Amino acid sequence: MSLLNTEVKPFNATAYHNGEFVDVSDENLKGQWSVFFFYPADFTFVCPTELGDLADNYAEFKKLGVEIYSVSTDTHFTHKAWHDSSETINKLTYPMIADPTHAISRNFEVLIEDAGIAERGTFVVDPDGKIQIIELNAGNIGRNAEELLRKVKAAQYVRANPNEVCPAKWEEGEETLSPSLDLVGKI
Repeated sequence: MSLLNTEVKPFNATAYHNGEFVDVSDENLKGQWSVFFFYPADFTFVCPTELGDLADNYAEFKKLGVEIYSVSTDTHFTHKAWHDSSETINKLTYPMIADPTHAISRNFEVLIEDAGIAERGTFVVDPDGKIQIIELNAGNIGRNAEELLRKVKAAQYVRANPNEVCPAKWEEGEETLSPSLDLVGKI
């Protein structure tokens, strides 16, 4: 069964955020767009390139009212140590959620049970707490924050315009489609 259009299950966690340990729960998601960005582990190779890419684009996500939550099965202490020791991770200003119990990774169905780490999974959650976009990558394939930003804009657009859909490669400001009998077989 797909997690699309399902509500995020309740969770409570500790995150490292802007030099502090903070509590984060499903309650933080209400009324805003959120991105859950699962990655296998701190102090690795592909992960810091992805997290750095998100950091470089974080201001654009914030302009859209989107909060980014990176999540790994490491502890919040490990997140702090990585933040303090890596030039790339030091530029992160979004919350780094710790999931050492694996509860959140299981809730999002990205836990690799025998390894105790999360898949490279991305989930866009709408202001109602429902998952609107899911992306899963193999562990050795990094993601692109600009493509994620494009997808978030499309999700926000169709939420605001429920009678329209965004075609392939849609960019903000481009034409959308209004599904109707007249379009069948003409695209």
